[in-house]
Amino acid sequence: MIHYRASINRNATRLIETILLLIIFPSSLFGQKNFDQENIQKRFSLLGLGDSITEGGETFQSYLFPLWQKLFTAGYSFDFIGPNSSKCRIGVLNNSGFSGKNAEYIDAHIDSIYRKYPADIVLLHAGHNHFDTENPIAGIIRAQESTIRKILRINPDVKILVAKVITSGKLPKYSYIPGLNKAIIQMVKQMKNKNILLVDQAQGFDWKKHTISDRVHPNAEGAEMIAEVWFNALMKILAPADQVFTPQIISYKQLNSGNLNLHIFKPRESKRVETLPAIIYFFGGGWSHGTPLQFYRECAHYASKGMVAIAAEYRISYLHKTTPFESYEDAKDALRWLRKNATKMNIDPNRIAAAGASAGGHLAAAAGIIGDCTVGEVDISSKPNLLLLYYPVIDNSPNGYGSFEMKKRYQEISPLHNIDSTSPNTLFILGTEDPLIPVETAEDFINRMVRNGVSCELHLFKGAGHPIFFYAKALTDHYYKILELSDSFLKKYGYLNNSSI
Repeated sequence: MIHYRASINRNATRLIETILLLIIFPSSLFGQKNFDQENIQKRFSLLGLGDSITEGGETFQSYLFPLWQKLFTAGYSFDFIGPNSSKCRIGVLNNSGFSGKNAEYIDAHIDSIYRKYPADIVLLHAGHNHFDTENPIAGIIRAQESTIRKILRINPDVKILVAKVITSGKLPKYSYIPGLNKAIIQMVKQMKNKNILLVDQAQGFDWKKHTISDRVHPNAEGAEMIAEVWFNALMKILAPADQVFTPQIISYKQLNSGNLNLHIFKPRESKRVETLPAIIYFFGGGWSHGTPLQFYRECAHYASKGMVAIAAEYRISYLHKTTPFESYEDAKDALRWLRKNATKMNIDPNRIAAAGASAGGHLAAAAGIIGDCTVGEVDISSKPNLLLLYYPVIDNSPNGYGSFEMKKRYQEISPLHNIDSTSPNTLFILGTEDPLIPVETAEDFINRMVRNGVSCELHLFKGAGHPIFFYAKALTDHYYKILELSDSFLKKYGYLNNSSI
């Protein structure tokens, strides 16, 4: 049976959405710890302020993405803001880092920057881009103090985390940094403002281990260390979130470039002895960007309802310089790993649903529809038993979406052109204004499924584009409606029972 849903009835789902909001969002984010701070809005903003160490570059990482990961996993709702952007595996993160600029430059421009980007929390790390021969410490301190006072005049409630700057092996240029850090300690003490917190980024940072070959900019380990220090400082001013994500992370595939992992959410221990249904999610991002964290909320949701829920990692071009064909092989290997380890995982190997958004929806659909191939452990099926597809790429033909190579080899990888009677029953969700997947393509997909005797539901979200919602931004009604439709679909096929809805 084909279902068409052209509009969203918000009133009909208001109660369930309210309940879900109370479950997912913390009642308050800021508590009275180091700062005597009243509770403020549930979603907060951060401004990374500094030089290239904040902004990142082509040859080194910023701390922004590892900090984003830590905050998201800890259950917080937040935004990085600022005039510049740093590339990372989820695309970009905004910031106010200015490569090659010093503290005096920041001071000269902070008034206009902060008025346009009035963040709730400012992370200030500035002190490089001078020479020791300039005797720059006094000038840097004046600039930092002026920067802080200008921000406070615009927003007296802002929280400003001021860093002792990381050490550098580029000497004698940066020989002044130890003296600068002592002066930063005194500056923060003398300002005597409860909204200013000193953060020691210098302690434990070893430029011999934590920087790239220029002995200044952080390598991956260094960026992770800086993020950890910021995160620990933020935990002193943020009240615990109501939902903290704590998946079990297990490697399912070993590569020369590192392992690929499954982020596994399991139900709480119970006396039930029967095997459990499972759902595995593949993130979106055009086979080039993305993170398993995209589906942490959904995984936690279904684990709470008695399923084993998994967010899968796969190769992406941003990190691995790969194509969608490698991503597809990874998706199949992830599904094979689940079946191979079904007994150990207490999973029913005949009740494994695959889900995904955009390119991740393509991987789920391709694994389910195209079928097992001659690569890998062919005696273990990589076909999921059910599909939940959110604005998925399903047509990789010359008239569809994908790279030149995908279109050239579309019969190997295009779900639309491989449908047969063994295709899994499917939930298909799409926005009517999606610029990548026309409604006509979705209808063609549905019709081909039905002609092959496969049940497929199509739900159209009127006026929605691609994606239908942004998981890293404030969630809209569409998110909760998709969750409701997914619940109903899984219940329909026995993956959820009546008591778990």
